[in-house]
Amino acid sequence: MSADKLRAELNALPCDPAVDRLVEEIIGRVADKWTMLLIEILTEHDCARFGELSRACTGISQKMLTQTLRAMERDGLVSRKVYPVVPPKVEYRLTELGLGLSKAFCGVWLWAEKNYDTIERARKDFEARTID
Repeated sequence: MSADKLRAELNALPCDPAVDRLVEEIIGRVADKWTMLLIEILTEHDCARFGELSRACTGISQKMLTQTLRAMERDGLVSRKVYPVVPPKVEYRLTELGLGLSKAFCGVWLWAEKNYDTIERARKDFEARTID
């Protein structure tokens, strides 16, 4: 498909300001590397406890993990189940909405895999032009 045809097709999509705002918010949320990693981990493991998520997300602080999980829960991407035991047991899992977002990200990974060589070539061409 030509670039002009693809651009025309994309520009013909309906535009709803409320949906635009939501998309901007969600992109802001998922552009955060921790959210992406947590989505990936929870997709692979179905559910996980806080400590398991902390170990799987190397480098994340307890505070950042808590904030990210709360934001994901607020957006309906993650469910949190608290068991009435001592010590407390809390499990996190992706909701149907979160799994749908995970599936959408698979499209990005597939696109990146398909276009890997083209992107690398473009980067090398760019570097060659900017060195001179």
